[in-house]
Amino acid sequence: MGTDAASFKAVITEHWTGIHNFAVRMCLDHERAAAVVEETFLRAYVGAEAMPKDDKVLLWLFKIAQHVLEKKLGRTPEVSFDILDETLRSEATRTDVVRSLTEPRRDFLLWELKQGCMTSVVNCLSPGERAAFVLSTIMKIPDEDAAQTLGVTASAYKVRLSRARKKITDYLAPRCEHVDPMNPCRCPARVGVALSKGFIKSGGEVSLRKSLPTYGRYGSGANQDDAPLRDVVTIYGNLPEPNPPEQLLQRLLAKVDDGSWAAVLQRKADAPSSKS
Repeated sequence: MGTDAASFKAVITEHWTGIHNFAVRMCLDHERAAAVVEETFLRAYVGAEAMPKDDKVLLWLFKIAQHVLEKKLGRTPEVSFDILDETLRSEATRTDVVRSLTEPRRDFLLWELKQGCMTSVVNCLSPGERAAFVLSTIMKIPDEDAAQTLGVTASAYKVRLSRARKKITDYLAPRCEHVDPMNPCRCPARVGVALSKGFIKSGGEVSLRKSLPTYGRYGSGANQDDAPLRDVVTIYGNLPEPNPPEQLLQRLLAKVDDGSWAAVLQRKADAPSSKS
């Protein structure tokens, strides 16, 4: 049975930002995240006969994305809390950089630093704990659905989530101004260090404050004020989506239009059975 191109393009258009958000939080790398998104929708296209109805489509896509991520990510974190401290906190704070910036660029760099730092903290977790935290706290998927997405029992999922929240809280509680305004680590004082270490880039559009559309019934792209927040679940739940590259959407839609994915589907259909 073939896959209806128009219907699948509608699925891509509706859900690609949610899958991209999930992949960025899991990968800490925009190029790798884009590759995860593309492979996720390729697999979904090839297996479209198993696509569930309406409100379960996003969960199905998350499950595929998690399978793709399991292949691409190692069993252990690629970064650690020590590496993050060494990158951002090993040098004296510098406020001169922020003071020298005009508003649009200053605004952009502060948001990039907050986004990058918070995502880096998540990436210090093991992939299993990371996925539980991202699905629950950032994507706002109910526990039962998230457990099914990860292929674990509800109790195992809750253990992963509890461990993830504790590790993130233990790390941020004595450091981050967004947890406690009296803490020593403040984004304006770290921008200069982050730029010199290549942790954030100086170019790009100031767009993290834009209101973004919601995706499905999970999560929200609504704009939030950057006020100090003392609970890590609230902090992460209020992070705006990372900017999804528009060219990624165009590339995904082109794969449907030009027959690239249909050719993969055809090769699958033509492949000899594994039965002798």
